[in-house]
Amino acid sequence: MGQDKGILVVGGGISGLTTAVEAAETGYTTVTIVEKNPYLGGRVAQHYRYFPKLCPPYCGLEINFRRIKQNPAIRYYTMAEVEDVSGSAGDFRVRVRQSPRYVNEKCTACNACVEACPVERPNDFNFGMDTTKAIYLPHEMAFPMRYVIDDRHCKGLECSKCVDACKFGAIDLQMKPSTVELNVGSIVYATGWNPYDAARMDNLGFGRIKNVITNMMMERLSAPNGPTKGKIQRPSDGKEVKRIAFVQCAGSRDENHLPYCSAICCMASLKQATYLREKVPDSKATIFYIDLRAPGKYEDFLRRVDADENIVMIKGKVAKIEEDQATGDVVVTAEDVAGGKKIQEGFDMVVLAVGMEPQTRTREFPGGLRYEENGFIDVEQPAGVFGAGVAKKPLDVTSSVQDATASAIKCIQTVAGGK
Repeated sequence: MGQDKGILVVGGGISGLTTAVEAAETGYTTVTIVEKNPYLGGRVAQHYRYFPKLCPPYCGLEINFRRIKQNPAIRYYTMAEVEDVSGSAGDFRVRVRQSPRYVNEKCTACNACVEACPVERPNDFNFGMDTTKAIYLPHEMAFPMRYVIDDRHCKGLECSKCVDACKFGAIDLQMKPSTVELNVGSIVYATGWNPYDAARMDNLGFGRIKNVITNMMMERLSAPNGPTKGKIQRPSDGKEVKRIAFVQCAGSRDENHLPYCSAICCMASLKQATYLREKVPDSKATIFYIDLRAPGKYEDFLRRVDADENIVMIKGKVAKIEEDQATGDVVVTAEDVAGGKKIQEGFDMVVLAVGMEPQTRTREFPGGLRYEENGFIDVEQPAGVFGAGVAKKPLDVTSSVQDATASAIKCIQTVAGGK
């Protein structure tokens, strides 16, 4: 039997984690995860709840993190990106660049460094809706549970207050980038997705109107560890939201933006409407849609939401969104297909259901990957290379996990073929 060269998983979101643990737990191979963020968990970590059980994402993520910690066959690099791939199935040579975290393994997450730090930065985990210090913990359940310094904002050696505050010698402001050379038998690209840039749609007002947000921002507003500790308040003045509008297909199914359907946006808005109704009993939600897509097992959820008299669904495309300068309210102009008329209505806040844009659509990854017309990783790839989850097509969490398990099996077959 030849030497096990293992599997490389590019991306540490739910698909990457699933691929890694499922492959490693067979006891047949080793797995290395490369993740560009300072934490594992990807987009799922930013959700308040996810389908099908509407449970907090930490439920599933914590189990996977425990499986990783307990399995010596899995190693991971955060703040790392693949720079180069050469070779072929069974014998890939990969160069990984790891950016400095400036905080080493001695960190106990005591928070003394944060209390000492005088510099603030926009919190990208919360989509800029609040701030953290230049040294910060990405989120309360981050894995690894270790602080990180944003060198775009940190004053470095000119300040050093965090170094003085740390009793454990965990902070090294002179930490340098490093390079890791890997030799693997198979590669899985589980590179995930980004919310489509809503600012590209001028008529919907994102970026100009403070109380127009995206569906992922709504997840963070609703989450107990979000910028408002779970209170759904509008960004402009902190007013409790009682009237909310969801605008479906914000940029999706549009040749000028995303020509495809992202599959999960309708269910996301239905789910988020229940967030508001649960938290603010006298609230009202209006959903403007082209057509509602709640396939298979999700039809029951659609019927349950539709039965709530305070959730109104209007079939019609939104023409424009404006701001009432006096009140900060958001005015939506849309068609009402069923009523055969144009309507104009004011809301406290508007949520744009923006689509899923694959990471591969905005940047090219090394390794000779093949892409389909919308930028997703094509099913047909060089031998030994596979895609997983949303890197291949829009999927919900459950489907991503299933797809990642299939990718793990294919990788093991490839590695086994080289032994």
